[in-house]
Amino acid sequence: MTHYAIANLQNVNVGPDIVEYLESIDATLAPYDGHFIVHGHQPEYVEGEWAGTLIVIEFPDQASARGWYDSPAYQAIRPLRTNNSDGVTMLLEGVDRTHRATDVLARS
Repeated sequence: MTHYAIANLQNVNVGPDIVEYLESIDATLAPYDGHFIVHGHQPEYVEGEWAGTLIVIEFPDQASARGWYDSPAYQAIRPLRTNNSDGVTMLLEGVDRTHRATDVLARS
C-alpha cells in the first residue's frame, strides 16, 4: 500500500543549511522510489486556517518509506532541516482507489 512522508514545517530559516538539504534530499529518495507530490506551494484556503508549509513525499510501500527515513543518507542531512525549522513529520499509509468514507467505521 502506498505510504507518504508528510511534514508541516514552520519557521524555516532558509539559509545555507536548508539550501544544502534541498540540494541533497532527492538523491536520498531515489533508492526508495520516493518522490514529492506536494512541496511548499501556497494553498488556496477554502475553510479554516493553516500555519506552515506542507510537504508530501510518496513511496510505493511502508518498507520504502521507513527505509528512506532511517537510511544513513537521509539521517546525515536531516539535522540540516531540523536545526533550521520547526514542525511535525510523519509516515502515513494511504488508501486505494476503492476506499469509501464509511470504510473507517469498520476500524472503530
